Amino acid sequence: MTDNPKERIDVVFSAEEIATRIDGVAHRIAATGLQRPLVIAVLKGSFVFAADLIRALHRTGLSPEVDFITLSSYRTSTKSSGVVEILRDIETDVKGRHVLLIDDILESGRTLAFAKDLIAARGAAKVVTCVLLNKPVQRAVEIVADHSVFDCPPDLFVVGYGMDLAHRFRELPFVGRLIQG
Repeated sequence: MTDNPKERIDVVFSAEEIATRIDGVAHRIAATGLQRPLVIAVLKGSFVFAADLIRALHRTGLSPEVDFITLSSYRTSTKSSGVVEILRDIETDVKGRHVLLIDDILESGRTLAFAKDLIAARGAAKVVTCVLLNKPVQRAVEIVADHSVFDCPPDLFVVGYGMDLAHRFRELPFVGRLIQG
């Protein structure tokens, strides 16, 4: 799976498991009664998850509008810098809207808390969060995702399904862990 013969990627969550769980989360989100939902995907890591979740939401009868925000606290590192930067802002006015904020992974909590606070401060009527992976670790900030697809072992650094290591491995159809050596 990699160009380097000293690397391999072990599957943590398969494409089939992901698809099944996303459908379940979409039904739970639809049951919350979001009105005129606006989905805001936190890029870059959530783009594959967001696309699949948006289609699953459509299958439940929702017709969300979509926008994107690019935030970073990692850049090319595997550890958060502690500072969240807006690299690309949303274009849609969120005032009075029900917003579903989608992110790839909840770990330190900084990025999701920053995005949620930002959208709320801009006047959203409701901000609901959904993450693909919830890592049950000590958070740098207090936040709990409203919806998560999987709990991820806290000691794993994962790639694939949109998530990367220095811009590699986003294309993988599953969530995996990189084994080096």
